[in-house]
Amino acid sequence: MRNNDKGELMHSRRDVFGVNFHDFMTKEQKDSSFELASEFGISLREVKNLKKHLNRS
Repeated sequence: MRNNDKGELMHSRRDVFGVNFHDFMTKEQKDSSFELASEFGISLREVKNLKKHLNRS
């Protein structure tokens, strides 16, 4: 099985999309989705997925 740097990085961080949930939750309340996407360097779709994930837990 192949092992690459990206896979190792994603498994070691334990964050979804490379975003820290605690930072995301605090900024989610005051920033728009576009501001969150630009702040964390992710797409708007990934922001929506994170919000859905947080509402489920």
